[in-house]
Amino acid sequence: MPTMVVEDPLGVECVFSDGSRAAFVLDGLPNPRLACDLAVGLVELIHPHGTVDAAGSVGHYVRSLRRMVLDLTGQGFAGGAGDLRRGQLAEFWMAGPTALEATTRALVEGLARSGAVLGEGVLELAAGRHFNIQPNRQALPPYPEAEWDRLTGVCRALVDESYAAHRKALLSVAGGRHPGESGWTAENFCWLLARTGPIGTPQFAERVGVTVNVFRNRGGTPGLYQAVQAVFPHLDTLIAYQLLFGIYSGIVPDGIADLGVGDIEWAGDSTVLLSYVKGRTSAESLNLPRSAVRLLEQWLSHSALLRGLVADADRDKLWQGVSQVGNSRLVRDIDRNSIHRWVRRFGVVGDDGQPMKIHRSRIRTSHQSMRDKGTWTGSARATIDPNHTPSVEGDHYLTATTPAQLHAVETIVEDAQHDILRRAHPPTVITEEDAAALAEGYPQLIAELGLDDAAITELVGGARDVFTAACGDQLSGLHGPVGKPCPARPWVCLLCPLAVFAPRHAGNLLRLKAFFSRQWQQMPAAHFMAVFGPYATRIDQVLDRFEPALLASTAAEVADTDHEIPLRPEEQTA
Repeated sequence: MPTMVVEDPLGVECVFSDGSRAAFVLDGLPNPRLACDLAVGLVELIHPHGTVDAAGSVGHYVRSLRRMVLDLTGQGFAGGAGDLRRGQLAEFWMAGPTALEATTRALVEGLARSGAVLGEGVLELAAGRHFNIQPNRQALPPYPEAEWDRLTGVCRALVDESYAAHRKALLSVAGGRHPGESGWTAENFCWLLARTGPIGTPQFAERVGVTVNVFRNRGGTPGLYQAVQAVFPHLDTLIAYQLLFGIYSGIVPDGIADLGVGDIEWAGDSTVLLSYVKGRTSAESLNLPRSAVRLLEQWLSHSALLRGLVADADRDKLWQGVSQVGNSRLVRDIDRNSIHRWVRRFGVVGDDGQPMKIHRSRIRTSHQSMRDKGTWTGSARATIDPNHTPSVEGDHYLTATTPAQLHAVETIVEDAQHDILRRAHPPTVITEEDAAALAEGYPQLIAELGLDDAAITELVGGARDVFTAACGDQLSGLHGPVGKPCPARPWVCLLCPLAVFAPRHAGNLLRLKAFFSRQWQQMPAAHFMAVFGPYATRIDQVLDRFEPALLASTAAEVADTDHEIPLRPEEQTA
């Protein structure tokens, strides 16, 4: 079992979905029996049994577990979890704090799921309303467009300037010589660094053949610092690359930080499928946008020299950089303080004139909002992130919007409501092919379409036929650009207010119904209902209006194959 309780010494060993491992020790507590019971409950919360899937989250539960054992023991309790009573737990949880109550309630519920027997009413209390209500945390809104553009511009300028300096340094390496023999020039410094890797000032001075004091007194330090920053990516450059990559791709911060070279899967020269680990929902993948692909190509080129000089254990790490010039330390982690210093160093300010507050998770929200503002065209998207519930999706990406994006969302809602009303209208079916029957049976339709007698004659006579029905106006722009032939698929006509169905269309309607039947057999039910469900319902309503004898005779002509319907390759059934 990948996650288990270890008895000697007492602790929990975990294996998470990304393959990483962690061990937590629980020995030394004054009530080992209670600690062991709660550890069993903790296991039920951790992957693969539960949703906790990161070492940091498990550590949070472990700290709460220890606190619970210590506090209850201090009150004189010496039994196991099965001996706990409602009053004891209520007193403990009412004392708070909020996070301690929430995590220890989850431990008790996890213990119950494992099959342990708890005291009367204990599980109901643990699963009930919290005494310390957790605050309602609002999702961070997207950055205002002006701030977003400033951040993007600063990152883009820093990345391009650093890469240009790096390419210039690589060109100078070819003409450089050993600085101890040919002089302390920038080209010679770059030549030596390209062979030694990032080394500190004392080591570099030793390679040049002087002491560190002589090297500094002769002014060698500034030249060395400039050479290191040109030859190898510096921390500031690394921060700019990661922020810009998040802006272009929208990947979660922990997914970006932990990327390895092996996570990049090239599909041609301009397409990348990137696999990353999102701490909350484990492994994910993304087909990168073109801008992110180009940035990734540039970074791989920028860091190639450094990657070839680091230790084998670090070589697969995507983000390689020097933490400080003048020493050989590599960047291990980019914390919040490093980003704050970066903001002040490069003068990134918000709309209020103060240093901009960089929240890397907020960059993801802004990426989604900016992308959707540019790509929503009046048809609702199914999901933004398949890992989100509809409520979370709405809280993060619909309520937190700029005025322009809010207008786009309202337009989508209006179009959806209009579509629902249009589907509620009964189909226009004429059982007698003459203009009089159409005009008398559907006077409102004729008035809305603005058809004259000649157009009605064409509609009834077949001059305006498409595959499934007769179309009142092919150039209306209802499903495509105004003035252009309608690009809608054959089944869309079933719900179109411009469609008029006549007995001569019965054959194609039966062919389309057979197509729906074939799709039903090969598609999951939920998927079929989402794609074809409304059309499959409407086609039965239309066919029910025709004479049974007509349908019986026409059905003999239907071969039930894809060749009878104008389909695209991806729409064909197996």
